[in-house]
Amino acid sequence: CNIQQLLFPFLSCITSVILVVSLYFFLLCQTNSNLTTVSTVNLTLFNVDQEDNGKLLMCTAENMVGMTNASVLLNVYYPPDIKELTEPEQRHMHCIEFTVYGNPLPTIHWQYQGQRLQESTFIYTMVYEEASDWLYGCLLFDRPTHVNNGNYTLFAENDMGTDTETVYAHFLGSPFPGKEPSFLLLPLCSNTLFWLSQVSIAVGLAAFACVLLLVLFILINKYGRRSKFGMKGPVAVISGEEDSASPLHHINHGIITPSSIDAGPDAVIIGMTRIPVIENPQYFRQTHHLGKHLDTCVQHVKRRDIVLKRELGEGAFGKVFLAECYNLSPTKDKILVAVKTLKEGTVSARKDFQREAHLLTNLQHEHIVTFYGVCVDGDPLIMVFEYMKNGDLNKFLRARGPDAMILVDGHPRLKGELSISQMLYIATQIASGMVYLASQHFVHRDLATRNCLVGGNMLVKIGDFGMSRDVYSTDYYRVGGHTMLPIRWMPSESIMYRKFTTESDVWSYGVILWEIFTYGKQPWFQLANNEVIDCITQGRVLERPRICPKELYDIMLGCWQREPQQRLSIKEIHRMLQTLGKTSPIYLDILG
Repeated sequence: CNIQQLLFPFLSCITSVILVVSLYFFLLCQTNSNLTTVSTVNLTLFNVDQEDNGKLLMCTAENMVGMTNASVLLNVYYPPDIKELTEPEQRHMHCIEFTVYGNPLPTIHWQYQGQRLQESTFIYTMVYEEASDWLYGCLLFDRPTHVNNGNYTLFAENDMGTDTETVYAHFLGSPFPGKEPSFLLLPLCSNTLFWLSQVSIAVGLAAFACVLLLVLFILINKYGRRSKFGMKGPVAVISGEEDSASPLHHINHGIITPSSIDAGPDAVIIGMTRIPVIENPQYFRQTHHLGKHLDTCVQHVKRRDIVLKRELGEGAFGKVFLAECYNLSPTKDKILVAVKTLKEGTVSARKDFQREAHLLTNLQHEHIVTFYGVCVDGDPLIMVFEYMKNGDLNKFLRARGPDAMILVDGHPRLKGELSISQMLYIATQIASGMVYLASQHFVHRDLATRNCLVGGNMLVKIGDFGMSRDVYSTDYYRVGGHTMLPIRWMPSESIMYRKFTTESDVWSYGVILWEIFTYGKQPWFQLANNEVIDCITQGRVLERPRICPKELYDIMLGCWQREPQQRLSIKEIHRMLQTLGKTSPIYLDILG
């Protein structure tokens, strides 16, 4: 810390560093002189450790004229420290998780049973997060067997030293009772002939099984799938053939990850783990003998079978595209789908992707948007959904309302206003989907017309691509830095206590009914978000829409009871709507 004193009054040089234990180290030097001097102060810090790395070191000089300071980050070199090494955990793939600290950043390698591990497409290291002095990742195993059981030692090295940690991994029991042979490292012992005979028998059985499987594969390929799912015509891979602006091309540069292809038709790699998959969802949905297997397997769609057409929208998660998908339907060569991409490749984002894929696979209903499966042949990760050609319900309602001329820039609309019986038909379909969600103990949390999609013949399905938070940003109230809440569709317990239940979904459904009978108006459109919160928490409700029959407004009021247990159940609502639907359309229009 060099200080030049131009005026001779009192001079102090204070150097301080704040450590994690909140201790302050001060060095004070004073000089009184009538000469311009340069003072050099050396500060020596003792007992620093790795926790002090990156802390701020500041030197401050002050005299009667003023004060100046300079700072530098403390750079502490220390040997590697393996903070975490866990036993294998089965995710999509088996993972031995590790966290290593060290400055300079350590290099790592593995030993298996005392010998250096040769990594391959089936056993390899994947680093997910890395900083200047730490890294986090997994040793991944693709379908390990008993031969992979044993001790795995992690070595971390840098210029300051080395650290090692060992963990025992057990994947499968040995098929040889009472013995634990290793085909990776075959030991030589006194009964070598016995071992060799055992190995010979095992090899013979394996060869026979391979031949049998090969014959079965040829027969199945000849008489089964080829006749039904042979690819007809060219298929453009999402890579070099697509526009370079496509994130699918831009991120992966057209390279299909070998490890994900080699994983076989029954597994796909997502981040650190592996999801069991079914090769073709439409084929197996017509196969009755699979039974409950569909509830546990996420379908896999090959990236080369997806051809992007245009962008539909973008949200916090990534972009949604309209695409053509080959080999997805047993009756059509290709079908239109909606493709949802994952923008972030972080560990937490990939885990969320995994959970959502499993959840969506188990949600199968005529009024829930169909989830076809995932595509994980490289980045970005993709979800494939049914495409609903008429878009979201909110736009559909507005285009068929009294203000439609304004919404389409003065061009005459193709279709007239929706009748009350048509509105009731839409509402009944959404209620049917909600009855199913409630039976699955699923809470949607964001039910609104913007999250319902419309297909041909006014078919309505519940879905949420997450895109609505971007397209309908004014429908959401930002809390803190990132949280977006649809407060205009939320009951007071959800606004005040973040409590979301089936009953809070019923409240949201009442708001959906209000949207339908106002042709897609925003609830409380005349109020700001803070005013909406005040109204809802004070017990006020939306007014009856002008064309809404009293019977339907009574259902809305039943959804908006202040106490959750006093609200109508979604089953009751669905039954009441079905009863109203059997009423003469002319009578419904008169009620309106």
